[in-house]
Amino acid sequence: MSRIVIVGGHGKVALLTAPLLVEAGHEVLSLIRNPDHAEEVSATGALPVVLSVEEASTEQLTQAFAGARAVVWSAGAGGKGGPARTDAVDRAAALRSMDAAAAAGATRYVMVSFITAYGEVPEDHPLRAYAVAKIAADRHLQSTDLEWTILGPGGLTAQEPSGRITVERVGGDDQSGASALTSRGNVARVIAAVLDEPRSVGRVIPFHDGDTPIAQAVADVPLAYADLS
Repeated sequence: MSRIVIVGGHGKVALLTAPLLVEAGHEVLSLIRNPDHAEEVSATGALPVVLSVEEASTEQLTQAFAGARAVVWSAGAGGKGGPARTDAVDRAAALRSMDAAAAAGATRYVMVSFITAYGEVPEDHPLRAYAVAKIAADRHLQSTDLEWTILGPGGLTAQEPSGRITVERVGGDDQSGASALTSRGNVARVIAAVLDEPRSVGRVIPFHDGDTPIAQAVADVPLAYADLS
């Protein structure tokens, strides 16, 4: 059993991830901003920890990560508050969490990003502020000594998870990856799978619902996908 901290613990993906990790025997702490969400998080088997990552210092995050083997970043501004808040949460807070993870002695870091988080961001990108922030955070994570994995799910849905995905990049006109539909339940299963798969370390995994069993898919990701330029 190991301690795993989920940042953004009340998010839809996080609420599906926590019970999978608890069932696997891990101790799960879920960071949440709103104390009113504590009961719902507790129902997943995770321990809710009230801490706003947007406002928390590196030192406060380090304390929250104490004793953790792994940190899972599943937080985001969700488009609320405009570009300034998006940058504050999706980039600046994410970078502090990476420094804190290292300071706390956590060795593993899983970043939930999105399927087209690479390359230059076009001016007309439908999620430009978010894309810029996420790409900056992802690239910084790659420069750390953490055992990182960056997950890039496509457009999220509430469909029942199939347990099968296709790992591939999308491009062209689909700048947001909206056509590469991905159930949140499958994202949760991918998070749980990569935490137990050493071959996923140092990999960027762009994926959507597909045909390959998740355990197999995350164990055989082309290294070329790790190039975010």
